[in-house]
Amino acid sequence: MAHPDLQNLQPGQLLARGTARLLFTYGFASLEELVPTRGLRVDVTGLGPKGDIWIIECKSSRADFQSDQKWEGYLPWCDRFFWAVDADFPVDLLPPDTGLIIGDAYGAEIIRMGPQDRLAPARRKNVIQTFATTAARRLHDLRDPDRATLRD
Repeated sequence: MAHPDLQNLQPGQLLARGTARLLFTYGFASLEELVPTRGLRVDVTGLGPKGDIWIIECKSSRADFQSDQKWEGYLPWCDRFFWAVDADFPVDLLPPDTGLIIGDAYGAEIIRMGPQDRLAPARRKNVIQTFATTAARRLHDLRDPDRATLRD
């Protein structure tokens, strides 16, 4: 039987959960749906113990992958880029010069390490600050869900 909290999640969200678990084993903190810049929304962003930034796009089907026109726009915002897919995904569709993670809601495994392209220091600082601010706001929202009314 599926975990009750998982029953309402979409396939991509289940992949994101398993990917976040994988990143945790590498010492990374992760956030789902981070916006590094206007017009981009990353499925999973990992912040490593040495400041590495990994971006992971979760694709649940061939159609999901083929409809994604923005993934190359994520490359300037990370040190490594990965696709996360399930075991039934046709991986031959994915560009061979990108990272590959295979997983499900309970875990994942890196099949192919994404090539490293180190961010410039100013860009890294920007992404880390966005990551930290987003994480802090989400934590505050959990602790004080009514705080949004303070802005009115």
